Amino acid sequence: MNNAGSEGFWFWTAVVFIFGSCVGSFLNVCIWRIPRDESLVSPSSHCPKCGHSLSWFENIPLFSWPCLGGKCRKCRESISFRYFFVELFTAMLFMLVWFKVVASYQPFAILSVYFVMTMLVITTVFIDAEHFIIPNETTYPAAIAGLLFSLSFPEIWNTQSRIAALSHSAGGLVFGAGIFAVFAIAGKMIFKREALGWGDVKYLGAAGACLGASACFFIVLFASLMGAVAGLLLIACGKGKLKSAIPFGPYLAVATYFWMVCGNKIVYWYISMLNSFAVK
Repeated sequence: MNNAGSEGFWFWTAVVFIFGSCVGSFLNVCIWRIPRDESLVSPSSHCPKCGHSLSWFENIPLFSWPCLGGKCRKCRESISFRYFFVELFTAMLFMLVWFKVVASYQPFAILSVYFVMTMLVITTVFIDAEHFIIPNETTYPAAIAGLLFSLSFPEIWNTQSRIAALSHSAGGLVFGAGIFAVFAIAGKMIFKREALGWGDVKYLGAAGACLGASACFFIVLFASLMGAVAGLLLIACGKGKLKSAIPFGPYLAVATYFWMVCGNKIVYWYISMLNSFAVK
């Protein structure tokens, strides 16, 4: 990469990082308000204790929290570190998928899908871990965005045909939501308890619309493996029981992001492994 190209790359990296931190600030609002059925628009950002409306300089991503010492400027009530963490975490995850797209020479339009799914990943981790729900307000917009992006940017699906791209996206949605809805119903009938929640099913529908059916298949397998390992560790540490409820959303979210960053390598590895067995 020449100097001009290098300068351009780092400029856009900074733009992506700043944009990610701003998105993270919005996600903080979603994480707090959506589970409480509160509007995302009104009232404006405020202290949950004294109701003090935040001024613009109290609402600058990555700067306001440390500058205020993690406290409300008016009542001095502590403000959760989560607010700063989500802003920084979102910025870093946005930057990482940006690196991935540049390094793998993917069309830049795919960033739109990756950014939307990263937003879903972050809200799912924090909301499901605390409230044991994956809200429709997060999964439905992501699924719709996936369908719209396929029409707007068919190159995301390695085609110039908008109809073909839409069919890939819609097929992923049907596979993610439809097939795993069957698993959810069958699991409930066989085990007499939820094997896969409906929020999880809708999440997989959104993932399918944005990333495709193969991504859904990997996400469920990898998330199940992580969930099983985590469950066994909790039992071994005496912090859980065999039938303890564990939110599955965070594992789906981690698996989703892993797919976005490493998906191509996983597919190539799997195909090469099958070819090696075929040769033998």
